[in-house]
Amino acid sequence: MRRLPVYLVLDCSGSMSGEPIEAVKNGMQMLISALRREPQALESAYLSVLTFDSNARQIVPLTDLATFQLPEIHAAGCTAMGEALALLCDCAKREVVKSTPDQKGDWRPLVFLMTDGEPTDDLKKGLNTFRTLKWGIVVCCAAGQAANIENLKKISPECVVQLDVADSKSLAAFFKWVSDSISTSSKSVNEAKKEVTGLDQLPPPPPEITIV
Repeated sequence: MRRLPVYLVLDCSGSMSGEPIEAVKNGMQMLISALRREPQALESAYLSVLTFDSNARQIVPLTDLATFQLPEIHAAGCTAMGEALALLCDCAKREVVKSTPDQKGDWRPLVFLMTDGEPTDDLKKGLNTFRTLKWGIVVCCAAGQAANIENLKKISPECVVQLDVADSKSLAAFFKWVSDSISTSSKSVNEAKKEVTGLDQLPPPPPEITIV
């Protein structure tokens, strides 16, 4: 069966401490619970979590929803977004099954990247490689007014969204929308055998989320 890989790339720098990081933890829990109630997602969606602070790390490798374990997440340090992109590319190259003449590989990965600031390293560190790989929809979320929209548009020119503030209500709405988007994508690949390719094919975002 063809898997639908989903990579969550989350900013866990020091500016996310307090309410924002607790909201991320709660949002992750809600997302997993919601997707486990969706038969289509259970069948095809595989989830990985990458975090970045002063360093980037993959804290959950690509895992099916049934056995996914919620990771420990803490906020500290700087914002190594360039390193996170480079690590994302490495993980996708290693984990995503490519098509061969004999069989279809995985669907193109979905990426949801969330940050409340801007890179403290060189974004180009991973951006150039990122642009050479084949992705499904890539959504970048600017959580609050301090996030650098222009940097996020370098990663995903067509799919950048913004939260006015990185509080519990807004981040809960974001993770609910991500969950709904993964569910919609799972149904599309399972039933229509087609990938979701644009924001217009995802569920409409809630009022807390602005498309920029």
